[in-house]
Amino acid sequence: MCDSNVSFTCDDCTTLTNSTGSVEFPEGCLTLALDREELNKINDIYKDSPITTPYPAVATENIQSDSGTFSYAVEIVAHARSLGANKIGITSCAALLKETRQFISYLRGQGFESYCVICKRGTVIGIPEREGTKNYPHDSICNPALQAYILEREKTELNVIVGLCDNHNPHFIRHSKAPVTSLIVKDQERGQHSGRQN
Repeated sequence: MCDSNVSFTCDDCTTLTNSTGSVEFPEGCLTLALDREELNKINDIYKDSPITTPYPAVATENIQSDSGTFSYAVEIVAHARSLGANKIGITSCAALLKETRQFISYLRGQGFESYCVICKRGTVIGIPEREGTKNYPHDSICNPALQAYILEREKTELNVIVGLCDNHNPHFIRHSKAPVTSLIVKDQERGQHSGRQN
């Protein structure tokens, strides 16, 4: 789809031409390197699919409206309403259950139904008892595939990730039948602020 010889990538750009709608693209821009026929096929995904059609428009509306200054929790609610979703699934790390409960309380206050599944659901033993873990009879593995399965069973219409481990996020997203977004990205060193350098 793109010229494999192009070394220019979007992080090299200083014009943000694709965001502003300008017709002047910098030399080497990936948009210029796109095969137009392939690009049209991709654009048709948004036109023809009842699942993906609303998403680009909803995201753009959120950015262009006052919701661009809101918290991410408020944006998720605006997103859910735009999509007509009534039941929101939450797949949460057990360590962030306090934050998850706060989010669920907010959702209910906004008139949404919710269903929460924590990562340790199923109590599958993955690691035997080890030295230094006397308070735990065993270490249960996280089970993102089971979380996705349960939320599918509960017929959630939008699923929200709250602090799953990095290697568990792709498993949950892959198995989730409903669209997925994230409220909290776990970064224990930086207090859940992954973009913070120190």
